[in-house]
Amino acid sequence: MKIAVATEGNMVAEHFGHCSYYTLFEVENGEILSKTVIPNPGHQPGFLPGYLASLGVECVIARGMGARAMELFSQQGIETVTGVGGLVDEIVREYLKGNLRNQGGPCQHDHHHGC
Repeated sequence: MKIAVATEGNMVAEHFGHCSYYTLFEVENGEILSKTVIPNPGHQPGFLPGYLASLGVECVIARGMGARAMELFSQQGIETVTGVGGLVDEIVREYLKGNLRNQGGPCQHDHHHGC
């Protein structure tokens, strides 16, 4: 399984589409096998869900995400977990333990950075 976390520094980014990086975790049997940081290729409506799907991502974690992105990820069969924050590595470990739940709904897009 591959997990993508919207990333700023070593923290979960405030908004999925506007982050600087995505941290990709390859996991198997609840263990992290590898971690790769890739730059955000740019926020274009509808692009990022297909892009991350093409990389094999099955779960996306971010603090905030728009309703359209959530819908597009759902259509790709990709789980979204929003409303969470903290250190990227710790958040993924909590997800793998089953302790991380979706804590937020979609962002209101007139408030991009207050998600």
